[in-house]
Amino acid sequence: MRLIAIWAFPSSRNFFEMRLITLLTDFGVQDEYVGVMKGVIAGINQDARIVDISHHILPRDIVHGAFILAAAYPYFPCGTIHVAVVDPGVGGMRRILAVETGGHLFVAPDNGLLERVLAHQSVTTAVSVVDPRFFLKHVSPTFHGRDIFAPVAAHLAAGLPLSELGPAVDRQTLVSGVVPRCRFSPDGCVEGMVVAVDRFGNLMTNIDAATIDGLNRRLAGKTVVVELAGKPIGGIVAFYDRVAEHAPLALIGSRGLLEISVNGGSARRILNAGRSDGVRVRPA
Repeated sequence: MRLIAIWAFPSSRNFFEMRLITLLTDFGVQDEYVGVMKGVIAGINQDARIVDISHHILPRDIVHGAFILAAAYPYFPCGTIHVAVVDPGVGGMRRILAVETGGHLFVAPDNGLLERVLAHQSVTTAVSVVDPRFFLKHVSPTFHGRDIFAPVAAHLAAGLPLSELGPAVDRQTLVSGVVPRCRFSPDGCVEGMVVAVDRFGNLMTNIDAATIDGLNRRLAGKTVVVELAGKPIGGIVAFYDRVAEHAPLALIGSRGLLEISVNGGSARRILNAGRSDGVRVRPA
């Protein structure tokens, strides 16, 4: 019965202590970095629950981190605190942000890492994280994940209001333009690029399903084909085995983005392709 009472009154401290904290970093798992962040969180708020999204974001790759964070966060409950640390400017002049949007909280550097998350969301609150009361006592200039991001997340999970962390930030001042966007070209095609490669060798692009739908409407149902670095891939299919084994294909993946794959193989290896390669969707 007590558990029912906690969820019935979300303003109680116990409710906030049940908030999830997610971690997304480019730290990898061979070093102590991720484990230490979890230890800091537990030392401040032992009731906090922590879920790893990924620690294999390519080193210093803000674009990769931005796409993976945007793909993952909607599947967590409202109130989740998402800590994202892909931070090549650590220790420098870049701000650290705490942002509330879409019912979620984000703690991240102001370097474009939140750009995909905020692209279609209105920001309820955004603050610059500056109050040292919520940091560790000694802050390393090279490990803000441990000394700032982790303790701030732990305090937020315990019910700390964002406003306590620092002054409000105007959304218009947030760093933007870091994450490349697809576009319609003058000849009516959609142009984008490969932004990430997953462990299966699938090539994730920055062309979203809504843009493909818009192109289809413009073409009044005419067939479209996909090109990768100027080479034809074929039309967009619904799933992998619509083409022969080891044949290339294009489809809308689980992230709602156009992906280029090889049925039963690695598109990266077989097509000799990778990040930043150009992708074009045009009439057949």
